[in-house]
Amino acid sequence: MQEGTRMKDRLGLPISTSSSTAADHFLEGMDLLLSQNYGPEERFQQSVEADEGFALAHAGLAWVDMMRGAGSDAREGIARAQDLSAGISEREKSGIEAIDLWINNKGIQSMRVVRDHLKEHPRDVLMLRLAQRLFMQGCHSAGVPNFPDELFDLCQSVAKHYDDDWAFLGSYAFAHHETGRLDEAFRLASKSLDLFPTNAVATHSVTHVYFEQGDASSGGDFLGNWLGGWDRRASYNVHLSWHLALFELAMGRYNNALELYETHIRPSVVARSASSLADSASLMWRLQIYGGTPPPKPWEEVRDQAAPAAGNPGPPFRDGHAALAFAAAGDKEALKKTIDSMQAEADSGNVLVGEMTLPMIRGIASFAEADYSETVRQMERPISELARIGGSHAQREVFEDTLLEAYIRAEQFDKAEDMLRERLNRRASIRDEFWLGRTQAGKGDAASAADTFKDASDSWAMSGGDSPEIANLDRLAGSLS
Repeated sequence: MQEGTRMKDRLGLPISTSSSTAADHFLEGMDLLLSQNYGPEERFQQSVEADEGFALAHAGLAWVDMMRGAGSDAREGIARAQDLSAGISEREKSGIEAIDLWINNKGIQSMRVVRDHLKEHPRDVLMLRLAQRLFMQGCHSAGVPNFPDELFDLCQSVAKHYDDDWAFLGSYAFAHHETGRLDEAFRLASKSLDLFPTNAVATHSVTHVYFEQGDASSGGDFLGNWLGGWDRRASYNVHLSWHLALFELAMGRYNNALELYETHIRPSVVARSASSLADSASLMWRLQIYGGTPPPKPWEEVRDQAAPAAGNPGPPFRDGHAALAFAAAGDKEALKKTIDSMQAEADSGNVLVGEMTLPMIRGIASFAEADYSETVRQMERPISELARIGGSHAQREVFEDTLLEAYIRAEQFDKAEDMLRERLNRRASIRDEFWLGRTQAGKGDAASAADTFKDASDSWAMSGGDSPEIANLDRLAGSLS
């Protein structure tokens, strides 16, 4: 730590405070923020208390507020940081401006500032993390149609400046697995964990690698063991628990997934916010379409979590998940408000809404009404360009699954089989094997269906599966004999 009017952060970048106590708390908060651990807001608050004029500490608090869905608090905090920015370094001013634009829903402008910022200050890892956040919100916030490639290129452009920094390695790993570079993603994330074992960002990337490889058993073992030694009070616990529940569902262990939902994901159990809507809504929707019946948990509280999206268009990723909640809860009024507002946006020239969000939500509404041919008609175009909405591939797959289930229920078996073959060529999946058997049975190929059902049944039996899907598989297999 350097004494004087400017201290330095972990990567050697100056920070404008003369208080070593404020600097220490700020740096601790930054490490907690960058690793998605519990408690950065407490450290940033302690930093502000030690130096009320420390602009970056106020920006850190605003960041945390934004991530927990407290937009008004975030806007107030970043305004305070801006008020205190006179006399601080140009790097700090630029970073605060980028955060300000993000918090005030000006993502494309924020992305421009971030890109220019990283050209001048490539070791500012917080700005790289902000870029990842903006890219994850897709075209709505980053303005690019294929954000995984853009994120990878940006990370690659600054990689030489970081050496073996644990925070950068975690972000770089994410960029790798989202562009299909799974082996390197695993190596980078593992290295990050060696350097910082509680880095939840790196753990997240290892988890994604297992997901993309279709190795639910190893992924579940890894993530379950890691979570056992982690402070699960962190808000990121909701998302990591969602990943663990997906592994359980993939192995047919329906009750284990329900237990994870009840304990770590359910809105009435964890702090309810828009930031965890994708986890609760998509897991409940999966449980419903995989099992064929509503899950034994109330949809109403997920619908309430999604309520701010009704009639209030925002990021397509959020709006798509809100539509899942409205449709499954039978809230036709909220769905109509959402669709009407989307139509108005599309009519006013919002191409992203017109081409992606509106038809996707219409398709989800049609699915809830059992109009599966209309679901197919509406959703095929958005699904072919799904990266435009943001989120990870693992998150977007719920919309792919919806279209796939609609293909099968609409008896469009050739399209279902093409989609399943492509997915199975990419990674193993017991569920996709089961769905392939359903398409084969639907096409009248009883012999192939029987063989495929047996393979799926044997695999789920080895995993100790207990799901309604297995009961459905057994029923369908029995109908072939």
